[in-house]
Amino acid sequence: MTRKPPARSAEPGPSAQVSPATGAATQGKARSTAQPAAQPVLGIFWMFLTGLCFVAVTALVKFLGDGIPPAQSAFLRYLLGLVFLLPMIGTLRRLRLSRKLKVMFALRGFVHTLGVMLWFFAMTQIPLAEVTAMHYLAPIYVSIGAALFLGERMAFRRICAIGVALIGALIILRPGFREVELGHLAMIFTALSFGASYLLAKSTVDGSNPAIVVAMLSLWVTLFLAPFAIAVWVQPSLWEIGILFLVACFATAGHYTMSMAFAAALVAVTQPVTFLQLLWATLLGALVFAEPVDIWVVSGGCLILAAVSFITWREAALKKQAASAEKSAET
Repeated sequence: MTRKPPARSAEPGPSAQVSPATGAATQGKARSTAQPAAQPVLGIFWMFLTGLCFVAVTALVKFLGDGIPPAQSAFLRYLLGLVFLLPMIGTLRRLRLSRKLKVMFALRGFVHTLGVMLWFFAMTQIPLAEVTAMHYLAPIYVSIGAALFLGERMAFRRICAIGVALIGALIILRPGFREVELGHLAMIFTALSFGASYLLAKSTVDGSNPAIVVAMLSLWVTLFLAPFAIAVWVQPSLWEIGILFLVACFATAGHYTMSMAFAAALVAVTQPVTFLQLLWATLLGALVFAEPVDIWVVSGGCLILAAVSFITWREAALKKQAASAEKSAET
């Protein structure tokens, strides 16, 4: 979507950052007092590069078009991306997982697979800006799911932020004023699938190393995509394989730069920079793919992103208050 990386996926809460090609999420962890002081400018720089990487991913998939069925494109992207797991082969071979973790990894892989296929399909149906804007809904669904299924408290301000995000989605779709295409429906269910995947990840990350969580996700998604890809298989050209390998490279680079951003600065600082992904996607769609700029899509996307940023800021503020209270109690 590393130098013994800050894990490619410190997974997820409602403030999780979502990568478009993989749906993987990364979230900043609380720093210990032994860690370096926050560097907000550096964090913003790394998140800026993250946005460029993820927009490159969407642009490459858009450029590839529908010559290869979406399920096959997704499968080849994940299969080629397994090369980045080669340094972990020894660790994975020695891995001993509980039955519960095996089931959770498999279930998450299946749910995530549905989201990946839908995302690849949506990329062939609707403009880049609309795909990017609707992708911001995933953290909103995570926030709702965490309240419904994990018992997390839903404060009034968070409810309001979620309402704003849903209004943003309605502005993008404008049902009754324009045709809601299959690509739009695909993106709604893409965000739902990724949201469910992140909630499942909250359980798996508690029982396993975050890097292992990401590796297992890649392996399971590749496995689950295989039968869908075989069912619609067409012979890809070397050029198409090369494009999909570039997708895997940019997705991996995006996760690395995202991790570096979270290592340098708080999520609340880096979150607003993700707005630039919508800007880049809109410009790229207009200049490269001749997609008209839709002010309603941009406006709706900004509302969704504003809601996600507010939820992220509130989480950071609450965690800081909790940490200060705990420190005071200890002293």
